[in-house]
Amino acid sequence: MRDIISCFSENAVNVSHSSCSSNVCSTQSLVPSLKSAVTGVYQVILSNGKYLLIRVTWSKNQTGEGLAINFGDDDPLTCFNIKTNSRIFGKKKGNRVTESGHSKIEVFWDLSTAEYHTGPEPVDRFYVVVVVDSEISLVLGRVGEKNIVKKLKTSTTKVAKSSLVSRQEHCSGNTHYSTKARFCDTGIVHDVSIRCSVEHQGLKHPVLSVCVDDKNVIRVKRLQWNFRGNQTFFVDGLLVDLMWDVHDWFFKPVSSSAVFMFRTRSGLDSRLWLEEKLLQKEHDRAGFSLLIYACKST
Repeated sequence: MRDIISCFSENAVNVSHSSCSSNVCSTQSLVPSLKSAVTGVYQVILSNGKYLLIRVTWSKNQTGEGLAINFGDDDPLTCFNIKTNSRIFGKKKGNRVTESGHSKIEVFWDLSTAEYHTGPEPVDRFYVVVVVDSEISLVLGRVGEKNIVKKLKTSTTKVAKSSLVSRQEHCSGNTHYSTKARFCDTGIVHDVSIRCSVEHQGLKHPVLSVCVDDKNVIRVKRLQWNFRGNQTFFVDGLLVDLMWDVHDWFFKPVSSSAVFMFRTRSGLDSRLWLEEKLLQKEHDRAGFSLLIYACKST
């Protein structure tokens, strides 16, 4: 990502302010591309002060749908892989036990009545609960979670602090990508859309538009020459850096993948993304990031 970071603009757009009609993003007539995989990285702080990263991946491909959960350094021995829609190999409800380091990890899940939209990630009527050393560490889902938590929790059961620090999505289809994101724990859920269209000004020129809640936060003309760059905008009182790299859309048609990253940072930090921050431990990092891999179908 270093080549994306090399170019930076201090011009920022405030999503919270009302905008004129020229800043309104029009994508209602477009069908968003489909998500093939969604990964959420959760930071868990146990009662003993220990930090743990839990990576939850929902996937969907031609062979079926699945759920994978990784702990710590992605040790394959502590990875759960579940087929969520296979009649033969699928197990939509159950629990498993494993060990990671010196910790006992239990996973409870119920996807038997899960509801989905177009992507691989369920949106309602499911739960996934992770328990580390008898401490409830992660709870995902909307329906049934209270019952399972009540069943697991006793007077001595502790509940760890968890937060979503990163979300990664793989999309494919046309050049309209739509998702939702919450840039901080106390913020609201925002609609995020990315669109690549063609403008006719004598010659056809591709234009990149990125919108948050139907408001343009970036518009890049002559995209084939401005295939890498960044822009800053404010949302929920946070400074958000948007970095894009669509080089492969134009120069590597076989892979045809582009990368878009949204990353929050402190308003006191005037620099985009310090390289030394990459060397910090995961639990020392603050903020939230959304990474989108966008693949065009030819």
